[in-house]
Amino acid sequence: MGNDPLERLPHGVLIIRDGRITYSNTHARGLLQSSATADRRDPTWPQGRALADAARFLDEAGDPVVLPTDPPAVGGRYAEHLVHLQTAGPPRPLALEGAWSDGELVLTLRNAGRRDSAVRLQGDMVATVAHEIRSPLTSVKGFTRTLLSRWDRFSDEQKLTMLATIEQDADRVTRLLTDLLEVSRIDAGRVKLQRSTVDVAALAVSVADKARVRSSQPQIEVICEPTADPAATSISADRDKLEQVLTNLVDNAIQHAPGSPITLTVASFEHGVRVSVADEGPGVDPATSAQLFRKFGRGRDAARSGTGLGLFLTKGMVEAHGGRIWFDPDVEVGATVHLELPRAVG
Repeated sequence: MGNDPLERLPHGVLIIRDGRITYSNTHARGLLQSSATADRRDPTWPQGRALADAARFLDEAGDPVVLPTDPPAVGGRYAEHLVHLQTAGPPRPLALEGAWSDGELVLTLRNAGRRDSAVRLQGDMVATVAHEIRSPLTSVKGFTRTLLSRWDRFSDEQKLTMLATIEQDADRVTRLLTDLLEVSRIDAGRVKLQRSTVDVAALAVSVADKARVRSSQPQIEVICEPTADPAATSISADRDKLEQVLTNLVDNAIQHAPGSPITLTVASFEHGVRVSVADEGPGVDPATSAQLFRKFGRGRDAARSGTGLGLFLTKGMVEAHGGRIWFDPDVEVGATVHLELPRAVG
């Protein structure tokens, strides 16, 4: 073992052929000893084991990560991934990276702490923001250049259409930057609330009216459950932030269930007000619904555009009010998200 150069490396090394581990250095065995599937009585473990049996890796959301075990047709690398090794206790963060050589996958493993996750999250944010800003800015630049160079060639109606598009794209960039500032406040626990008495039922009607105009979606209904007290749906809240919460939930339903009827239900309960937003779209997987409230969280249609920050911001603002928000796991059709807000501060 002393002549083995792979034993001198500061990280673990596994060599995998046909899905089975044919080599592991001491560091790799040490890392994998904490695996929930480890056989600590076998001194050769995990030699000869199938990779899928020797270690179970999870992503940030807790979903299984399946590593490639079949070599590509023409060489290739397995780019670095941050994963969590399933153990008998808390998952252990690891960084994996590999390369194919002669039909074998040479996989390196190293400990990855919070700093690695933070660096990756920061990179995700930069990439996401760059992607989301680039499209509207390209549009703004294109229409502006066209108007400046060919102003006299367009009718007043055409000019107004292009200027309206420029304004919409500028608003889109402004909303994104506002969201990013709000994310930083949520992360730092510095969400400031300008509280006043807010009638949640009336606010829900206003949000629905605006959404119908903005999205040309007529099937948005608001249901207020009957109550003997007209003030039962009024709470102490930041009206602007609560309007953003409801708008985010309605827009999310419109985006993920296009053409579906959307229903906002407002009801009072002993300590506050409950709002439910329901659609008849493809629904949400109950096993992964919690990850949708995380930064960059995405569901089944992850290919859709967007920053993946909407529900994270929504949750942060609801919790700043002392409330809670969750997806209903028992609905049979579509998706329903509930939020509860306390009536009083404290």
